[in-house]
Amino acid sequence: MNRSNQVFDRVTARLKAQVGPEVFTSWFGRLKLQSASKSVVRLSVPTAFLKSWINNKYLDQITALFGEEDADILKVEIVVRSATRASPGVITTASTSDAANSGHPPAVSKRREPPVMVKGAGAHFTAFPKGHQAANSVIGSPLDPRYTFESYVEGTSNRVALAAAKTIAEAGTGSVRFNPLFIHSNVGLGKTHLLQAIAAAASRHARNPRVVYLTAEYFMWRFATAIRDNDALSFKESLRNIDLLVIDDMQFLQGKSIQHEFCHLLNMLLDSARQVVVAADRAPWELESLDPRVRSRLQGGVAIEIEAPDYEMRLNMLRQRLAAAQIEDGTLDIGEDILAHVAQNITASGRELEGAFNQLLFRRSFEPNLTLERVDQLLGHLVNAGEPKRVRIEDIQRVVSRHYNVSRQELVSDRRTRVIVKPRQIAMYLAKTMTPRSFPEIGRRFGGRDHTTVLHAVRKIEGLINGDTKLGHEIELLKRLIIE
Repeated sequence: MNRSNQVFDRVTARLKAQVGPEVFTSWFGRLKLQSASKSVVRLSVPTAFLKSWINNKYLDQITALFGEEDADILKVEIVVRSATRASPGVITTASTSDAANSGHPPAVSKRREPPVMVKGAGAHFTAFPKGHQAANSVIGSPLDPRYTFESYVEGTSNRVALAAAKTIAEAGTGSVRFNPLFIHSNVGLGKTHLLQAIAAAASRHARNPRVVYLTAEYFMWRFATAIRDNDALSFKESLRNIDLLVIDDMQFLQGKSIQHEFCHLLNMLLDSARQVVVAADRAPWELESLDPRVRSRLQGGVAIEIEAPDYEMRLNMLRQRLAAAQIEDGTLDIGEDILAHVAQNITASGRELEGAFNQLLFRRSFEPNLTLERVDQLLGHLVNAGEPKRVRIEDIQRVVSRHYNVSRQELVSDRRTRVIVKPRQIAMYLAKTMTPRSFPEIGRRFGGRDHTTVLHAVRKIEGLINGDTKLGHEIELLKRLIIE
């Protein structure tokens, strides 16, 4: 074994000890040493999603470990390695550092005709052409034609989610990735856009996968209607023959019988290796109104959070929105200084940013010479408006996990190593001091722990703060980061 391989083995062993065997297996089990020079190490992974995830979450940690093992190593690069795979009815693909698929034509024995979108009275049907079984005709929620990957603005806050979404859309029926994929964020940060982009892109795939996009509320209404019309069996059968289920707003799925049926559907799709993508306004372990069996299956996949856009991303969103508006009106012009000013001050979500732009668009029609002062007057209700920010437990978990370089899933897991226990106790302490939540509710948000565990954590951190000035300053820093 040469020296580079020895260094790589030592680094991966230390990384496994730091992140834990479960996390290591999930994210680094297929990490390989591709090449090494005196100062640069190049590691490879099989998918663009893994590359993006590791670059965003673990690259600094990996680089530091290599530097400790060999001081000459200054840089670590993650690339997507070439790979081939062949199986009956599945195309052979070749990955590169920039894309997961080579674009080879599919080796499919029999081509299906593409689905035809038909809009009916208040409903949106995905009807497959004649010649297929009736079970292939399924009902879906309407897709907004504006919601595509091309119109989705990428930034640091959504890059990992976007990479995962594209990987799934590009896979067609050939493979199942990160199943189920669970995307969560606050409202107005692009979940629905991303899910509809997956459905739209997947439906255009050369393999013609059977794609269904539903909101949770639409699923509830359609199932209740099927029961009323004594047609529940046909409805359930129609969903059994799909390749990709995309379901939005999972937090709204209510009703014991409906959740029971959804659990059966979810189990059937996952057990038969059909891709499922879900979105909600909180992480799967925080969906307390869901049946525990549904919540457990959702937690068994990959959960990715989309965070609020940073300044550069907000500015790019406004620029793209202006470019789209200029296609319809070539005389339209909003100065870069105004766009930059709006991006600097409207920080909550993309939805509020869209509202601000629409306000400017409307005003400009009879106030062509808008000044920054006038913009502030018009958009004052969107800038630092309302009550102070309400702190959520998931905000606390996100900031604490990032600060201590652990994942949110580790924070709520059963692991009891010192590197996990202390951040978990600090997060519980902050949850009690910064939110109105009770001890039992905080315990549920931290992996279903008993309220006495939370009480112990709060008292422990309180005691440590009294005798540890450094920890006290650290807690105050975390509070500022959470509020900001």
